[in-house]
This record gives sequence, C-alpha cells and structure tokens, in this order.
Amino acid sequence: MSDIRIRFRHLQCFLTIAQLRSVGAAADALAITQPALSKTLRELEDALGVKLFLRDKKGMMLTRFGDVFLQHAAASIASLQQGIDSIKLAGNTGGLAVAVGVLPNVAASVMPKVVHLFKQTAPNTNVRIVMGSNSHLLDQLRLGELDLVLGRLAQPEYMIGLSFEQLYFEPLVLAVRSGHALLATPRFRLKMISDYPWMLPHYGTIIRMETDRFLLAQGITPSNDIVETTSISFGRSYLLQSDAIWFTPRGAAVPDIENGSIALLPLASGSMEGPVGITMRADTIAAPSAALMMQSIRDAVLQ
Repeated sequence: MSDIRIRFRHLQCFLTIAQLRSVGAAADALAITQPALSKTLRELEDALGVKLFLRDKKGMMLTRFGDVFLQHAAASIASLQQGIDSIKLAGNTGGLAVAVGVLPNVAASVMPKVVHLFKQTAPNTNVRIVMGSNSHLLDQLRLGELDLVLGRLAQPEYMIGLSFEQLYFEPLVLAVRSGHALLATPRFRLKMISDYPWMLPHYGTIIRMETDRFLLAQGITPSNDIVETTSISFGRSYLLQSDAIWFTPRGAAVPDIENGSIALLPLASGSMEGPVGITMRADTIAAPSAALMMQSIRDAVLQ
C-alpha cells in the first residue's frame, strides 16, 4: 500500500465516477481533464492497494472493494458537510441548506405543508426538493447528495445501509373522472376495469410492484390500453379528458377528489396500502438543518 495520503479530491473523484459510471462524464462534471481524473483514481487505488473499478460494456463498475469503500467515502463526505452546517448554524452565518428527495405524490400532498412549517423556523435555510423514483433517490442519499428521502418504504435489497422511520400508511386508489361509466354501474365488480384504459406507474417503481401484486392476486386481466406515468400533473389532466382508470397513491388525487372532479372506484379497505416515512443513512447523524426538516415532516403529518 502506498503512503500517499487520501485527500478530499480523491473521495470526490471516486464518488463522481461511482455515480456517473464514466471517467469522461465524471471529468466533465468536476471540470477537470480525463487524464487528471484517471491519475487521481490511480493514486487512490495505490493508496488502498486494491482496484476500485472495472471497465465493462456498461462503463465503470465498482469492484467488491469499491462497493465497500463507497459506503465509507459517502459517509465521510456527508459527515464533513454536517460539520460545516453545524459551524454555520452555531455562528448564525446563514447559508445552510437541506436536500430532500421526495416521490411525486408526496411532493404534491405533504411537502408544501412541510416546507411552510420548516421556513417558519429556518427562513434563511435553502430547501432543495428533488423528485424521482425511489431507487434513484436512495442512490443519491447513499452518495450524500440528499439529506433524507420522504416516500414509501423500499424493497429490502434497496435498504442496505439505510434506516426507515414510518409515519403513516397511504393507500393506492383507482381514480376516474366524475361521470365515468363505472360509477353508475349498479353492481360494480373489479374485473370490469379490464375493459377500460389504465394509467399505471412506471414498471419497476414500488407502487407499480404493489399494483401488479394486487392485480395478480385478484385475477384481473390487464387492459390492452395502458399509459405509464409518474407525473401527477399529466395524470390528473389526462384522467379528466378520458375514460382511463388511474392507479395512484391517494395523496396525488386528494385536491380533485375534494372538488368533485375525480372519484374513486370502490376497493376493500387496506387492499393496496404501503408505509410512508423518512429514509436516512443508517451510519450518520442528521445535520441540524436535516434534523429540523425531519421534525417539520413529523409535525406536518400529525396536523
């Protein structure tokens, strides 16, 4: 093992390559040349005495040593940022920030109230809301790019190195426009939905897996007319001008349910419910701004 000291630039280069899986893309992101980035990576591998990456047709892939080092490198960068935040908070110098990953339905239903409560206590703290799929957000969380993620509990394989605090259960619902033919059916049966267009979450998302399990258990034949989307704005707009049935978390449809433009098809209570809560890195202590955001989330959910 070399006696070269591991510096911040080594960790930064390593984490960027791990995220982008490309030396060229990582060099562009860090605004340095590819030879300089490759040299920095070699220095790090020499210092550790192991190979951290292998090249294949998909790009730069982590070795088993790289997987282990990723957890500690990301935690080190996150811990350093927490220290900087703590000093800023103690000195009341401003410039604090908190980055929250949220699923689209949570962004629409819960986060506006959360941010309002947070800003009442910390008006000078910048809040960054990042939306995406659960797997993408959890990857960003592990790399220290997000302080926390608010959404449904991920599958066990995605929760390695992470912790989850459950806040509430949210059902998935079958939403239709007001005046939909199924609403006037005297004896509605679930199998009738196969005769209408469906709007489903993207394949591979948590709510799509929950939906597929439910439909399989109920013996429902899939519709021949399917649109896949996780966009709430598109879903609401398309639903109002079509006969589609929207499989969506209830929070995404609440405003339209309350104003009567959208109605729900009857489902047995608890048919498709999932836990929603806060996901954090298990090996780090929340920075002051992140801790305050977590408390704002808890308060908003309780209101």
